[in-house]
Amino acid sequence: MAELDSSAATALELIRAAGRPPADQLSPAEARIGYLQARGALSPQPPAITHVRDLDAQGRNGAIPLRLYRDGDDEAARGCLVYFHGGGWVIGDRDTHDVVCRQIAQRSRAVVISVDYRLGPEHKFPAAVEDAIDATAWVAKHADELGIDAKRLAVGGDSAGGNLAAVVAIDARDNAGPAIAMQALVYPSTDMLGSTESHEAFAENYMLTKSMMTYFRAHYLRSADDKADWRASPMRAARHHGLPPALVITAGFDPLRDEGEAYARRLAERGVAVTLRRFPGQIHGFLTMGRVIPEAGEAVDEIVATMAARGV
Repeated sequence: MAELDSSAATALELIRAAGRPPADQLSPAEARIGYLQARGALSPQPPAITHVRDLDAQGRNGAIPLRLYRDGDDEAARGCLVYFHGGGWVIGDRDTHDVVCRQIAQRSRAVVISVDYRLGPEHKFPAAVEDAIDATAWVAKHADELGIDAKRLAVGGDSAGGNLAAVVAIDARDNAGPAIAMQALVYPSTDMLGSTESHEAFAENYMLTKSMMTYFRAHYLRSADDKADWRASPMRAARHHGLPPALVITAGFDPLRDEGEAYARRLAERGVAVTLRRFPGQIHGFLTMGRVIPEAGEAVDEIVATMAARGV
């Protein structure tokens, strides 16, 4: 077994030293504040890019806040990554993932659009799914005015956001949604019914804990029955054929490691082009911890390289 990377150990020690209670010991409102504060301490300085603006998509349930990132002043239509932030469908927003979206936009030269989907428990499943689907469709429909080439549209996200990106890709295939050029799934949640070796091995002490997962799912889902719904557990979809090429990034010391890698294998077995990259010494959430974890930058580069390879 690989060893915990020294940078990951440093991040965990900084989190412990800060003395903040874990999310599952807080109300959702308190946990959201704590998550944003922690991201500020662990994220690198936000790179300056030319254009950052907030806007709203119109979905079936009303306005969906977005943030658009574009670096450079040329007016040519560009590829676009629609990005869904992590946070267990309960915490996180455009601000917690501002830095990583800036990094991808700067390094890829694609447009990145971050989606501020509705969160539980105020908005239970499938609210986040509906917002993710509707926001992606809205971006495709308004591609011309956004400076986007609708034929070069990707979806991606980390953790809960990776879950949503996978679900958007399946829904787009099945319901005449926009053509998706690729999906970037960073330590995604893919199967709420399953129990894997990594769930048990890393249930405590490695950022995302078993009790936190229970907390997030309890606030997100309407009942335990929702776990079997493919929109909550994309591994449970009836078919995985004909889906967009996928990049799946996992972390070696993450309880979600095995289900993310199982999803990558499922896609590959169904003929989907898949790149699987495990960061063996890393922990859940490392993508946004670039201030102390250098491999966060490598993960961003992996996303950018895959976007380029897929024409995004």
